[in-house]
Amino acid sequence: QVQLVESGGGLVQAGGSLRLSCAASGRAFSNYNMAWFRQGLGKEREFVAAISWSGGITAYADSVKGRFTISRDNAKNTGFLQMNSLKPEDTAVYYCAARSKYYSGAYSEMPRGYTYWGQGTQVTVSS
Repeated sequence: QVQLVESGGGLVQAGGSLRLSCAASGRAFSNYNMAWFRQGLGKEREFVAAISWSGGITAYADSVKGRFTISRDNAKNTGFLQMNSLKPEDTAVYYCAARSKYYSGAYSEMPRGYTYWGQGTQVTVSS
């Protein structure tokens, strides 16, 4: 199994940028596809972006397409989410998640499609 720890959240003004990191430990990170989800106050957890184990396949929610970029460095057992042109509606707790690369499909947009989760990092965007 794998343990995930997010970092890089914080308070930023609208239009600003943040880079989230997801540090993995345990089994080799290259065994897992990973994704980022977010959950705003009083809202359901929603899909943000996903990346396959090799980095060859990426997917984004329409709300972040063109502003956010997901990437990973398997040698460093770390995943990333670069967030640019942030908006107040991006305010949420951001979670990284992982699932075995042997599952059918490179990614899922549903939280139940992932086995492992980090504890989350708060991102707050002020207007």
